[in-house]
Parts: sequence; structure tokens; C-alpha cells
Amino acid sequence: MADENKVGEKIRQLREGREMSCEELAEASQSSVELIEKLENGASLPSLTPLLNIARALGVRLGTFMDDAPQTGPFVVKAGSSKSVTHFSGKNTSLDESVLDFYSLAYGKSDRHMEPFIIDVHPPKTGEYELASHEGEEFIYVMSGEIEVLYGQESYVVGEGDSIYYDSIVPHDLHANGDDAKILAVVYTPF
Repeated sequence: MADENKVGEKIRQLREGREMSCEELAEASQSSVELIEKLENGASLPSLTPLLNIARALGVRLGTFMDDAPQTGPFVVKAGSSKSVTHFSGKNTSLDESVLDFYSLAYGKSDRHMEPFIIDVHPPKTGEYELASHEGEEFIYVMSGEIEVLYGQESYVVGEGDSIYYDSIVPHDLHANGDDAKILAVVYTPF
């Protein structure tokens, strides 16, 4: 999983460039030191929320962790050719099993304000869900399968061809409802 190594290496470079210890970054991002160390060593990411919090604590966009060479003009990703894959382990504490596979659709565009992804959503191993929140908005379009979005006290089942748009500040969780699902997600987080 080379892309986790790339994300972890960028986190380490940015942290060290700011002369922050793992402890300082953990505190600033409301994460644990163990999580920061595991991420820097290439473990799968637990979910998007800690990564957003780490980006904010380091003063960078989320996309900074996934960017390759900067591109200021249009950026095209041909069908099936996204080279930037990030694996999220969901709520698994081992951080070694992927529940969400994010394929970035804008990894080469450095001046973006939105993060578009194709995401393979795998069924959770347990029925326990931990809602998380962060600043911004999310748009989800289900390409195949079915997902459940827990949003505050509400639950929404979103199937193939359906979409949902919500404020990310409300605690939420997204997971496959049954078999694997594939979604298009666009995440906006103010910098």
C-alpha cells in the first residue's frame, strides 16, 4: 500500500518542517500519538476525519497529502487510471484492513478547493459505528450498491443512482449497506 506510505511520509515531512513533535501534532489534531506514529509508518488510515484534522493542524489542505506534481490548469483522470489510492480502515483498531478505498480524481491539481473521489465502500466487520464530524460539506452519489449514511440522529439508505448532500459538521458515518458499494464523493473543507 504505497499510497499510505506517501501520505505518512508527507505528514512526517510537514510535521518535521514545522518542528512539531508527534505529541504536539496529536494534541493539535485531537488524535493519539499512536495514530500519528502508525500513519507516518504507512498504516491504513482509520477514516477521513482524522486526516482532515491532521491537515488542519499542519495548516494544509487535505489534498496536500495526496498531491503529486503541482498542476494549476485542468487535470484529467482517464477512466480506471487514478494512481492515487488511499485505504481507510474504518473503525478497525488494527489499522490494517481497508473498509474504504479512496481513488482521488484531482491528485494532480494543487490549487483545488474540493476533493473528488471514487470510493469503494466495503461492508463493516461489526455493526458498531462511530460518528465523526469536521468542517465542510460532502456530496455523495451512489454508482453501485447501497450505502447507509448515519447523520446526527437520522439514518439514510442511499442506493444506486441516488445522492445525498450534507454539512460535515454534523456527526456522521457512511458505510456499505449489505454488499460492496461504489460512490462518487466530493468533499469540501474550508482552509
